[in-house]
Amino acid sequence: MQPQFFEVRPSSNARSADEREGLIKDPGFGKIFTDHMATAIWTRGRGWHSAHIGARRSFSIDPAAGVLHYAQEIFEGMKAYRRDDGRINLFRPEQNARRFNASARRMAMPDVPEDLFLAAVESLVDIDREWIPRGDGSLYIRPFMFASEAFLGVRPADEFIFCVIASPAGAYFKSGKRAVTLWVSDHLNRAGPGGTGAAKCGGNYAASLLAQAEAYEQDCDQVVFLDAVEHRWVDELGGMNLFFVFDDGRVVTPPLGGTILPGITRASIIELLRQRGTEVAEEPYAIDQWEDDARSGKLKEAFACGTAAVVTAVGRVKSRNGDWAVGQGDEGTFTAAIRSELLGIQCGLVEGPAGWVRPVGL
Repeated sequence: MQPQFFEVRPSSNARSADEREGLIKDPGFGKIFTDHMATAIWTRGRGWHSAHIGARRSFSIDPAAGVLHYAQEIFEGMKAYRRDDGRINLFRPEQNARRFNASARRMAMPDVPEDLFLAAVESLVDIDREWIPRGDGSLYIRPFMFASEAFLGVRPADEFIFCVIASPAGAYFKSGKRAVTLWVSDHLNRAGPGGTGAAKCGGNYAASLLAQAEAYEQDCDQVVFLDAVEHRWVDELGGMNLFFVFDDGRVVTPPLGGTILPGITRASIIELLRQRGTEVAEEPYAIDQWEDDARSGKLKEAFACGTAAVVTAVGRVKSRNGDWAVGQGDEGTFTAAIRSELLGIQCGLVEGPAGWVRPVGL
């Protein structure tokens, strides 16, 4: 299927300009949605078909749909940014398309051709471009795919729906704080070796929710997961990767090994830092070492990164054995600089590596 066959059917019930402006004035995160969505269907023997942009609507699926019983589904997260000159940028969407298909293969689902994926995203962003907030806001884009075939046998489905929806976004963390507090989960695991930790599937996030609830009970913003074997090595947060900045200028991030999501923001930060000449090591980092380094002052800053939150400083860590501050407990200069550079590239204010920014509607 070629992108030119992606039919666009504008909604007859799109919100008025005044209603839309009122909604995006303070959108929060993931609570307000644009007027349209993109959909396509895959069936075994026929492949991809029925691709179109249409009015956002509810799905009608059979109670025996595979997604409801065997959780065969995946998703992506990406953003569109409004430039000062009014044009719209996507940030490295080809990487999202490739990661989407890596997730699909792990979950025994069909690949979505990269041109179809990008056509769906770009067509949706183009038709709903007025939903992108001015200033610091962005449009969060959620491509996803799920098994829609009705069956109860335990096997890969023969029918899937691919869909893209969009949501105007403000701050990811409700508090709007520059530095967040983390809770260390020492008994609940997000993923284990040979599992689905590197796939962006809902089951990984469902597995994180109980630990995230514990974090909220401890007045923390996010949860830190440790490895599932020794419960010692730092993996990632419930939805973000981690970086550690040391007093000698060296930066460490936990290595990808099948249990950590290969974040596009993570990969971009590594590339930017190495271009600066900063030493970045992808190596294991123990939770007890994190505490020791923070208390001694060897660890100067730590930050989390991901599409939704971009770059967020870690100010404090809590655990059952005590808690400790990281640096001065607020956003440090290193974190602020990398956050500013990355956002600048995404919004078209800073020249980034070739091919990182993809304009929409030109």
